Amino acid sequence: MSAIVVDDLRKSYGATRAVHGVSFTVDEGDCVALLGPNGAGKTTTLEILEGFLSRDGGRIEVLGTDPARADRTWRQGIGIVLQGTAVDPYLTVRETLSRTADFYPNPRRIDEVIELVGLGEKADARVNKLSGGQQRRLDVAYGIVGNPRLLFLDEPTTGFDPSARRGAWQLVSDLRGLGTTIMLTTHYMDEAQALADNIIVIGAGEVVAEGTPDSLGGRDTAAMLIRFRLPASIDPTALPVEVGIDKHGFCEITTTDDIRVLNTLTSWSLKHAIPLEGLVATRPSLEDIYLSLVGMNLLDGQADEPVPAGVPR
Repeated sequence: MSAIVVDDLRKSYGATRAVHGVSFTVDEGDCVALLGPNGAGKTTTLEILEGFLSRDGGRIEVLGTDPARADRTWRQGIGIVLQGTAVDPYLTVRETLSRTADFYPNPRRIDEVIELVGLGEKADARVNKLSGGQQRRLDVAYGIVGNPRLLFLDEPTTGFDPSARRGAWQLVSDLRGLGTTIMLTTHYMDEAQALADNIIVIGAGEVVAEGTPDSLGGRDTAAMLIRFRLPASIDPTALPVEVGIDKHGFCEITTTDDIRVLNTLTSWSLKHAIPLEGLVATRPSLEDIYLSLVGMNLLDGQADEPVPAGVPR
């Protein structure tokens, strides 16, 4: 069953088309990453899905309801973690979450939420005494305390140190294990790789690619780069396959016949007792694929989509 259905979504701001013909689905219980450079249309798309922004055309269903006509019951099933949440700075962490939990019919236990986001030692600290990373954890707690069926995470680990990021990833995995559907945005490709069942890439207001982290943009079938260094005494022309030499002296082979080439190389290496130092074989990373899809020109100097005054970001 689909938690989100988007069909031919369109939204413009005057002559500027922020979203044009976007279509995708999100299955219940999945974690989907919505990726794209600033100005690509992902913020507009998310705000329409969250019910904050009206659309010009297309069909939308979120948990079986059109967000434009959603009621309080629907909103109680949605959790939203924005890039910054406005909370009373003089309340404690526990007080902040307790007050928020009162708006929901079946909230999570406050102590459970506090432990889930790693704020156990700060439960009774005032919000204005938290570090930036701790406040970001509180943002996440704020989004999950209502026990939502669907959770929107907007750049959930911005400002986190590596340890905190790993903790946040575990939290997302735990929520998925409990059946929560998650849609997140991130600029960290390793985060998308680690968390997402499916990735949707938006560029210039359109979906430019969709797939699993391993298959996006043909990543699973792309040519493999084989790289190694020969001892200084060995001439690369002695190799059984033709190679290129990079500026650091490494031999490089780009091939789609990687099993045969690797077998040929390693057999030669063993037969002649010549090491292939630092041998690695890699396909394009998710970041490589992402950059090729959206184009480097979209990443430099482009503004966010315009949003009318009074519309929450």
